[in-house]
Formats: sequence, C-alpha cells, structure tokens
Amino acid sequence: MASDDSGRADEVREDVYDDYDAFLKQAIHSYYHRGWKNRKGNFIALLIASGQMPSMAKDSVADGSGLKKAAIGAASVVALRLAWRYFLSGPLGVIVGVAALGSAVAYLGKHRKEVTGKIQPYRTLVSETRTRFEDIQGGYRAGRYDQAGRNLMVDGLLQQLLKRVDEV
Repeated sequence: MASDDSGRADEVREDVYDDYDAFLKQAIHSYYHRGWKNRKGNFIALLIASGQMPSMAKDSVADGSGLKKAAIGAASVVALRLAWRYFLSGPLGVIVGVAALGSAVAYLGKHRKEVTGKIQPYRTLVSETRTRFEDIQGGYRAGRYDQAGRNLMVDGLLQQLLKRVDEV
C-alpha cells in the first residue's frame, strides 16, 4: 500500500512544467507524501514560506483529495467521495479547513522557535527556485531545448528543492 502512495505522490501534472505555483504545490505535495509527520516543523515552515497554504487547502476541499484516506478500504469509495464533496462544499468545508489550520497552529505554538527559524531560509529557497524555474522556462521559450528537456530539468529542480528543504 505504501508503494501506491509513493507512486501517486511522484506523479506530476502537466501544469507543473509551465506554472511555478503548480510546481510549488507539487513540491509541497511530494514533501507531504515523503513523510511530513517526521518533519512537521519543516512542512509547516515550507507551507508558510511558500504562501501556498490557502490555495492548497482550497484545492484539497474542491477536489476531495483531503478526504481520500478516509475512503480507502471502503466498499463504496465513489459514493463516499461524492457525499463528502457535497457536504464539504458548504459550511462543513469551512469547519474542516479551520480544524486543519487549528492543528497546524497548535504545532506552530508548541514549536514556534523551530518553525519560525526556518521560514526565512525557506523563503530564500523558494525565491531562488523561482528564479531557476523561470530560467528554465525562458530557455524553453527561446528554443534552446525541447519540451522533454525542459520537463527533465523541471523534474530535477523539484528533486533538488525537496532535498534542500531537509538540509536547511
């Protein structure tokens, strides 16, 4: 079962190669699936530094992925997902979002020094990565390399970002 999760975590959507925000969301998603529970401080600091927390929370509620683990193993996965999507599109979605935010805030409160000490280095890392991403995009648009070459460079940049998050 763990191999199924890692396979899905490593799947990259096409928009990741064209849009930096999608790239950053993919990086955070991949970091989460690589074992964020062992590195909660890093994960929360990366979310804060990237500025992607509201966008990712919205995406999670909108596409139902935040509820995926609750539905695994159930006989009626499709029915549960549709029911949850229906319920989460209203006020219950706000409650679930607030609960998730509350959990992150509670961890942040207990480990404030650890998390806040990583935010600035992560902001610098995110900024440097954006510059490198835009350089890759500029080279692709200028015709210096084809789509496959650009995609390979973006994949490499994603892996470098994930590695550097743990090193900071």
